[in-house]
Amino acid sequence: MPSDERGLTLVEILIALVVISVGLVGIAIIVPVSSEAIQQGGQLSRATFLAEQTLEQARLATWTSAPAVDCLGVSGGDAPPAPTGAGCHGTTVSRFPDEASVGGDPAYRRILRVADCSATPCAGVTDAALRLVTVVVTYRTPGVAGQPTSDKAVTLEWLVTQR
Repeated sequence: MPSDERGLTLVEILIALVVISVGLVGIAIIVPVSSEAIQQGGQLSRATFLAEQTLEQARLATWTSAPAVDCLGVSGGDAPPAPTGAGCHGTTVSRFPDEASVGGDPAYRRILRVADCSATPCAGVTDAALRLVTVVVTYRTPGVAGQPTSDKAVTLEWLVTQR
């Protein structure tokens, strides 16, 4: 019986182990980074959804000239919008108060501001029947690998016209 068969030498086995170790270390580095990116993407998606939700509520708020009903309101400085003129069905309380915690989650904060476009142009247009609605959702991202937490924000704007 010929003994032509040859096994792996110790050097070949050590080289294979080094190559496999380098690959495993690369995977071990990529997994936490990709997990963080997935988490940040999820937070950004949620913040965008929360901003769109509030924009839709503002868009649907009653603001008509006949009869004079203003449930959208206008922000005074850095305050939530308050109904103007005849008010909103008898109330002058803002329908869009600042939210320090959205849906019970303290990581998300939401504010809505409404600018009157009759004096200051909105998107280059000056019109008393036009308002600029701005929604800002701020959220806190957790720190990674010893880094501190940070605040990020999603800002959406929408022009609303009087009906």
